[in-house]
Amino acid sequence: MKLKDRTDLSFPEAASIIVGHGIGAGILSVPYLASRNSIRDILIILVLCTLFNIVLHLLIAELSLNNGGAQFVTCFHAELFHGLFKKIFTWLAFALMGFSVIVNVGAYLTGAAAVFESWFGVSRIVGMLLFYVLCAAVVFFGVKLVGICEKYAVGAMVLVVLVLLAAVLAGSTSPLPTQFRTWSNVLALFGMVSFSLSAVMSTPQVVKGLGMKPGRIRAAISAGIIVNACVIFLVTLTTLMGTGSAITEDGALVDLARKMGGWVSIVGYIFTLLALATSFWTNTLNLRDIISEQVHWNRDICWLAASLPPLVLAVLASSSFVTLSRIASIIMVVTSLGIILAYNRSRKRVGRSELLGSFGTLPFQLIVLSLSLLATIGSVLKVS
Repeated sequence: MKLKDRTDLSFPEAASIIVGHGIGAGILSVPYLASRNSIRDILIILVLCTLFNIVLHLLIAELSLNNGGAQFVTCFHAELFHGLFKKIFTWLAFALMGFSVIVNVGAYLTGAAAVFESWFGVSRIVGMLLFYVLCAAVVFFGVKLVGICEKYAVGAMVLVVLVLLAAVLAGSTSPLPTQFRTWSNVLALFGMVSFSLSAVMSTPQVVKGLGMKPGRIRAAISAGIIVNACVIFLVTLTTLMGTGSAITEDGALVDLARKMGGWVSIVGYIFTLLALATSFWTNTLNLRDIISEQVHWNRDICWLAASLPPLVLAVLASSSFVTLSRIASIIMVVTSLGIILAYNRSRKRVGRSELLGSFGTLPFQLIVLSLSLLATIGSVLKVS
């Protein structure tokens, strides 16, 4: 079978897709918001968001599993929408999810442009075009190549951030923030960390890629989110100690690279580009499949429809990297509310829970719903 036609994933590839989806615009924006909070609050938020996201993603996986590994629009069509306006609501969901991914990928292209501008001095548009061509080519060949590339990219990123941490510790370090500022800062960080751990759009890929086997799905999703949380912590710790409070909205390691220079600068730029590439791959792959399920176009046309609009948005947009990331996080967290409602109906219809058991019952659904709303609120608050 040709690589382009394969949809199977190994366990490391599936877990890496979960990690790679989250490590991107969000994780590089976390240190900026973390610098406006105390280290105690940072740790509490990280643990809470990790637990919350494991339950949320297993809930999503079970919804997809109950619908044959389908993407969200198909699940909503089957479980959530009924009556006269079913088709209208389905198209609205399709438009909302499509827009959220387009904004997401636009943020990745904006972040990559900042890296190329700082590293090579090229213009913003040239940097975007270069990043787009390299990343879109991987997605063109489908889920298997994306899984393989994610596996090696995630391994490389873990190694890079450990090297960066060692370099920062070897020099003079800035003190970690200890002062509580405002609750709006805490909620803003909660919203961004929730977004950074979010791989909701990639979860159906894992379900289908692992042959819809509950044990492997549960393990891959949990492992992916935990690894992602660890990388978020290491990146945040490294940036705060290496840069202090002088963190801008261009993305964490861009600031660190500017300050430390030399080989650390190059390593930081490489990490940033890898992080943005992994998220670009998963998001555009997911949107390609959503478009394919909804309109049944040729797969290559769906790939182009998924990858080209974000490039146009990024070229035309004037918003900063963190601003675009926060807009995307608002849309994605709101989308998760519809997922929870669809899951509730799906669980009742199927009458069993292969992935969550008692953690998928109504009290836990309400907890996930409440935390999703809290993350949404945090995503719109101003940071002081």
